[in-house]
Amino acid sequence: MARILVTEEIAEPGLARMRAAGHEVEVALAPSVEELHRLIRGAHGLVIRSATQVDAALLAAADELVVVGRAGVGLDNVDVDAATQRGVMVVNAPESNILSAAEHTMAMLLAQARNIPQAHAALVEGRWERSRWEGVELADKTLGVIGFGRIGRLVAQRAAAFGMRLVAYDPYLSPDRARQLHVELLDLDDLLAQADFLTIHVAKTKETVGLLDADRLRRCKPGVRIVNVARGGIVDEAALADAIVAGHVGGAALDVFDREPTTSSPLFGLPEVVVTPHLGASTREAQDKAGEAIAEMVVLALNNDFVPYAVNVSAGEVAEIAKPFLGLAERLGALFVALHGTVPTALEVGYDGPVAEADTRILTLAVLKGLFRRSTAEPVSYVNAPLMATDKGVEVRETKSSTSVDWVNRLTVRGGGNSVSGTLVGVRGEERLTHIDGNVVDLPPRPHLLYVKNEDSPGMIGAVGTLLGAAGINIEDMDVGRDPTGAPSTMVLATSQPVPDTVVAELRARPGIISVHALES
Repeated sequence: MARILVTEEIAEPGLARMRAAGHEVEVALAPSVEELHRLIRGAHGLVIRSATQVDAALLAAADELVVVGRAGVGLDNVDVDAATQRGVMVVNAPESNILSAAEHTMAMLLAQARNIPQAHAALVEGRWERSRWEGVELADKTLGVIGFGRIGRLVAQRAAAFGMRLVAYDPYLSPDRARQLHVELLDLDDLLAQADFLTIHVAKTKETVGLLDADRLRRCKPGVRIVNVARGGIVDEAALADAIVAGHVGGAALDVFDREPTTSSPLFGLPEVVVTPHLGASTREAQDKAGEAIAEMVVLALNNDFVPYAVNVSAGEVAEIAKPFLGLAERLGALFVALHGTVPTALEVGYDGPVAEADTRILTLAVLKGLFRRSTAEPVSYVNAPLMATDKGVEVRETKSSTSVDWVNRLTVRGGGNSVSGTLVGVRGEERLTHIDGNVVDLPPRPHLLYVKNEDSPGMIGAVGTLLGAAGINIEDMDVGRDPTGAPSTMVLATSQPVPDTVVAELRARPGIISVHALES
């Protein structure tokens, strides 16, 4: 059972999901920095939203932390680099609030175009100001969408229904894909010059902070109206206020600000501006989806399973054919380092069969995870395994062949003169070792294995079994074979417990025994 610390409100179904998985869920809302540093000790999971700052100091205080789950999209309050260095997985829920954010963008767009909040405030205060709050239509206006990801596309679909012309700036979108999505792709300067309305849907990064600064605002079409429901700081608030006062920008609608929470901004006193307190994801549906999604990701991480929305794992989308091999790949890495004795400077991970045609990066990460888990006292995860390889000077190479001679698929880990191979068999995908150092074997990769090379002479199996029995060690499974040249025989035995070094030494001293390796996975 793991302990999960929750420091901000998430929907009850999410909490229930984590408890149902057998974990202890401790809810401590809005703790002070000192209290958070105390609570994080001994926690395996941390679930947050946007207010909790997960910095390097907090991560250093987290002695057992496996995963940080952000119930939402943005990660600007999490030091992802520091988490990666410590092997802490960072996950988010990128699909949870996209519909709510897109709908709020449209609400802000309409509110700004028709001055709805201003007219409402005047009327309830007793002023009938019909002529003052004249608006503009959306139809036939050009909407410039900066960032054409999931939310940007949903906004564009809805804006198209209002008869708007759609143009977009997104350096990661190909022209062919833009045509398929019925949007005209422009560079940023062209978009700014043409757009009557601008809406922003990019992440907050070093490259996007201050994206719309004073210089770019001057390049905008006169009278442009700007909507930001993405992240504060992407638009320079002071420069935007100056541009509105000067009359170059017609107005703005902002849901996010450089510093949050805030009740002070140069924009707040301007009648052309509509503001809301970061409500983009504040719908009941989005909160429920975010809580349930992040609970699922945290449970997967704590179970050492593949996590689809891990932002700091160096692997792309995992193909269905690759997922069943994750456990086998990790065990092969652990068995290899036990066989070789050390981590080699050059490691090759081979894939044979249809699995070789998939993206296998996550499987190679699993091999490294098993390799370093058996060879270092540091916590090892999919997150920091590549960094460990780099730090230890291990060159990792993948080799692939779409055909396999005796098995549908096969994974092989080799380096420094040693190798181990394995596959999955049967409708249930049971793990099997197929080779050790090129010698054919056939048995499951159990936690405790004994690999023996011996002369081909009578009594070898009995001698090994007798010695293990005298030590009180049961043999749970066994396979006997020859190496590819037909030379000395091999034995691979699955034992009920680890074979002590003293027993291994005694086996090595027996006549006819060439080598003995205790392999722990």
